[in-house]
Amino acid sequence: MSWMELSLDTIPEGVDWVCTLVAETITIEDIYITEYQEINQPELVAENATHPSWAFTIKLYLACDVHLRTRIDKIANLLFPLERTGLATAIQTNVVEEKLANANILNPVIHHIGKRFVVLAPNVPYESETADQVTLRLNKSFSFGSGFHPATILSLKLIERYIIPGMNTLDLGSGSGILSVAMAKLGATVLALDNDSVAVQATQDAVLCNSVEQQVTVMAGSLGSGSDLGHWMNQETIDHVSTIQPTKSFDLIVANILARVHVALADDFQCALRQTNADGGILIASGFTIDHEESVAIAFTQAGLELVEREQLNEWVAFAYRLV
Repeated sequence: MSWMELSLDTIPEGVDWVCTLVAETITIEDIYITEYQEINQPELVAENATHPSWAFTIKLYLACDVHLRTRIDKIANLLFPLERTGLATAIQTNVVEEKLANANILNPVIHHIGKRFVVLAPNVPYESETADQVTLRLNKSFSFGSGFHPATILSLKLIERYIIPGMNTLDLGSGSGILSVAMAKLGATVLALDNDSVAVQATQDAVLCNSVEQQVTVMAGSLGSGSDLGHWMNQETIDHVSTIQPTKSFDLIVANILARVHVALADDFQCALRQTNADGGILIASGFTIDHEESVAIAFTQAGLELVEREQLNEWVAFAYRLV
């Protein structure tokens, strides 16, 4: 059987967008992600020379049937904004007899984050380099949180610094489940919430894949007024989800979500954190760029939270705030 291979190169933050945008047009098994390799096609050299930061190559496979042209056009339209904004290259097409077999084994993506975290696929052989290294194994998913996006990287770096074994934590907007798994592997008990059914399933899969189901509870839900905000990514409205009341329950909350949701939930964050020994609970907030950090910072300060640390990667920002 012949396949149409659609190929494009992306910067790190483009990977999650590609997977999310094509979710309704292709199965997850037909998406292959590998590390970017220098190209040998002369006609593409000039285009890529002006953008030296390509990090990954994504290949999508479509069956060569009567619907092929319609599906190609739909995917091209969906991904064009990524090309226009510099997150990805234009799509290249090629007819092949086989898909990119065993890509994760032959050319595995092994992603080191912070001092301890290593993100990789479930079937990639890997031996820890140090005794305290923490592996996070993730299946491909249509949910945000591949580990490549700067907002996820910043969240993991702060989680590494602030999680203490025995903490009761909340992962709000759990997406792929990567942050929930990371906190659990550092010894925390985790409540993972998302208001998207695909994300809830992805988180549950990640929890099982990493054998942390005894520490992580996964629910379709939100914190406080988050249930009234609709779908956070501005997709179709979803059914009503459970509301977790903010009642001084958590030692640490991590929320990798949009700036407007942070602003709307600032008071709920404050009410959901509790005093831990001599210190107040910690909020790790990410998912926004420097263009929105002031509005987020003002909302948190007005809610009675105090800035402890700020991290930045490219234009993406993450905060650690403490209950005072």
